[in-house]
Amino acid sequence: MYIIGERLNGMFMNVRAAIEQRDRQVIHDLVKAQLDGGANALDLNVGPAAGNAAENMIWLVETAREATDASLWIDTPKWSVVQEVIPRTPGKKAINSTKADEEALEKYIGLAAGHGAGVIALTIDKAGVPNDAEKRIELGALILTKAMEGGLPIEDLYIDPIILPVNVAPAQPKNVLEAVRQLATFSDPPPHLVIGLSNLSQKCSNNHLINRTFLAMAMAAGLDSAILDPCDVELVNTAITTELLLGKAIYCDGFLEAYRLQSRG
Repeated sequence: MYIIGERLNGMFMNVRAAIEQRDRQVIHDLVKAQLDGGANALDLNVGPAAGNAAENMIWLVETAREATDASLWIDTPKWSVVQEVIPRTPGKKAINSTKADEEALEKYIGLAAGHGAGVIALTIDKAGVPNDAEKRIELGALILTKAMEGGLPIEDLYIDPIILPVNVAPAQPKNVLEAVRQLATFSDPPPHLVIGLSNLSQKCSNNHLINRTFLAMAMAAGLDSAILDPCDVELVNTAITTELLLGKAIYCDGFLEAYRLQSRG
């Protein structure tokens, strides 16, 4: 499981304050905590922090890069920010995200391919989030086709079938699972399949339990990546143990710690 840490986000008050006050230590501490928790990459989102969004993102990229060489995921809905920040992001990186609109796909995939970046593409079109698995699969096929046409290596493509909060869209988890199952068979090697796990349990009680349970189910269906909180020890332990039970790791008594050591190495 490729874990993308979600905590460098300006929606969190401490991160927002750190961005506005240019407090590098807060960012460095969050980088370390997420990597120690098992993160392989870090999602960066300046959220509602005051100031110029591109300047804030560049500062956040530079500050995170001081503390790690892990992949940095530039998370913004603004094309102008992506266009400015990606060329100025050293090392491994990815764009989060674009929708399954042909014009947008060509633009984002072209930028990613030109700068050696990965890209997340959402199974959302102009009609919004699909209500069923079939439309997610159709849009996933479009994304895959555009990536191949645009010269993006399949290993740099992440398709997100969009998980919605279960308290408002109770039928959607099973639709996402079916979309993951089918999209995982679309090519060899398949594209990466990723979700923003925290979306599933927004404003739900027992949110940690909901997240852990669905993550294991989705991994069994073929999910190989997730944006989540790597500081949630039980959640990451669930991911590690699921990989073990799926035969993707060899059992040893210290398998939980062995995974974390490997992810940091």
